[in-house]
Amino acid sequence: MSEVRRQIFQTSDIRPQTSLHWRMDKHEIARVLDEMAVVFEIKGDNPFKIRAYENAARVVESLDDIDRKIEKGTLTEVKGIGKNLADHITELYRTGKIIEYEKVRKSIPEGVFEILSIPGLGPKKVKFLYEKLHVKDVGQLELVCRAGALRKHKGWGEKTEGKILQGIACLRKNTGKHLYSNALTAALDIFDKISKDKNVIRAEIAGSSRRKKEVIKDIDIVVSTDKPMGIMDMFTSLPEVENIEAKGDTKSTVMLKAGISADLRVVTDEEFPYALHHFTGSKEHNVAMRGRAKDMGMKMNEYGLFSVQKTCRSRASGNPVRLGDPRFRGDDKLIPCKTEADIFKKLGLEYIEPELREDMGEIKAAEEGRLPKLIEEKDIKGILHVHTNYSDGVNTIQELANFAKKMGYTYLGICDHSQTAYYAGGLKPPDLKRQWKEIDNINKKMKGFTVLKGIESDVLPDGSLDYDEDILKGFDFIIASVHSKFNMTEDEMTARIIKAVSNPHITMLGHPTGRLLLSREPYKVDMHKVIDAAASAGVAIELNANPHRLDIDWRLGPYAKSKGLKIAICPDAHTVENMLDMMFGVGSARKGWWTKEDVLNAWELDKLNKWIRNQKSDI
Repeated sequence: MSEVRRQIFQTSDIRPQTSLHWRMDKHEIARVLDEMAVVFEIKGDNPFKIRAYENAARVVESLDDIDRKIEKGTLTEVKGIGKNLADHITELYRTGKIIEYEKVRKSIPEGVFEILSIPGLGPKKVKFLYEKLHVKDVGQLELVCRAGALRKHKGWGEKTEGKILQGIACLRKNTGKHLYSNALTAALDIFDKISKDKNVIRAEIAGSSRRKKEVIKDIDIVVSTDKPMGIMDMFTSLPEVENIEAKGDTKSTVMLKAGISADLRVVTDEEFPYALHHFTGSKEHNVAMRGRAKDMGMKMNEYGLFSVQKTCRSRASGNPVRLGDPRFRGDDKLIPCKTEADIFKKLGLEYIEPELREDMGEIKAAEEGRLPKLIEEKDIKGILHVHTNYSDGVNTIQELANFAKKMGYTYLGICDHSQTAYYAGGLKPPDLKRQWKEIDNINKKMKGFTVLKGIESDVLPDGSLDYDEDILKGFDFIIASVHSKFNMTEDEMTARIIKAVSNPHITMLGHPTGRLLLSREPYKVDMHKVIDAAASAGVAIELNANPHRLDIDWRLGPYAKSKGLKIAICPDAHTVENMLDMMFGVGSARKGWWTKEDVLNAWELDKLNKWIRNQKSDI
């Protein structure tokens, strides 16, 4: 992250929050207001009251100065927030709860809220399940569906039962998993305090967080110190800790209030680089590294890299033990390494970045000097996918442009929804004309910054777009995305997308599998065929930086690169804050072996425009 972007992330209320502090941020307040609307709907409350809380949640999300308005008592001056709502928001902000609401919420079984997390089950349906069928948790819902009891009621069919069962399976599969963005925020909250302890020599976040996996099970932190129990006492008494699950002098495990388990490993400073490598993983990478060490007459584990003889004897019994037996210490000779880079060097390898440690060919590439210079956040020159208040975004074009410039970017691509996406305020031709005129005026005023005219065009079921030729020619670039009919067969969806990327007006394919991590499975599509078609047509594929998407999947990176495919890392931002998601997209791109040469928006605007013009030369 560049220094400017780091300061924005660390010092503003834009940094994502996952744990409650004594003062809630606007995102957490909006989440609670949304939940209140759901509870009121389940309880059969006044529809106008329900809508008021839903609208208030959206209003709060858009406020840049909620702290000042609360402190000055001027919340009621904001359109959509009356006195009762203002009182509730203020109470939430200052105490983290609303006493009146807590009483209402307790009247609904906790399992009902878990049912609400199943895709396709909104408050009205959950209200029916709870009141009419007395379903109070996911287990009961599964029994009802498997018994075919739902289909007996109007509006509930066999198909609905099947979808609910699929949703339950997805929910259970993802139990105990967390988005990388949420895990990172929780990790940083405790790591900042751990690393500043006077007894800490070195400290790093390890595990899948360090490797920037899109989904995280737990948090791993490695620390070197001469006073392990002092560090453990500090760790287990942090205010972010909900429960202590285990405590020792080398490892402690806690459950954080954010709902994520965290492990702290304490080692000597001599052991630190070996422990950091080992606990960063992945398991598959570590196995491959140990195999390489063994082939070179060495042994590798979390305690060190050792030179050993082919056979040896146990100090305890004098009996021969095999190479690698953890009981063997007698003839081990530690190979001193001060850093991870030293470990790789001793094994005849270039340094392998943590993101690449997945046993996907990185060791062979490191041996042969073929590791790519991975893209970095500082390489990004502009953003190519943001939504404005013309469609379903919160901010104006000018606000988005100002924030992007503040982040250090030099261009911004506006991509509101196209007219078919009526549910998201999709733009009809007259709306586009107004937007284009506004963009022209902004470009005349702003120095050293350019706003591009783009659109996120819906890919219709037959693979066509939803504007005519004259409109399509007016855009600087076009993202084509699937937003409907997810239940097509793999052959049908693949053909639909291939037809779209074959359209000469298309610049890139947006979030190509439609997945929403931990909540919606990707639709069925042959991504290898899509990559082949996009590369052949000279169309890029988006790596959607929204931490709920991170789509195109990083595992497809090496194959896509081999085909010469270009990507664009885009935040799909609906607020100015969402632009900070670029950091997650860059992390995922690094896992996919992408370099700045592979990424469209790591190019200067002149180079990008030339690439787009060449792409459109056949139109």
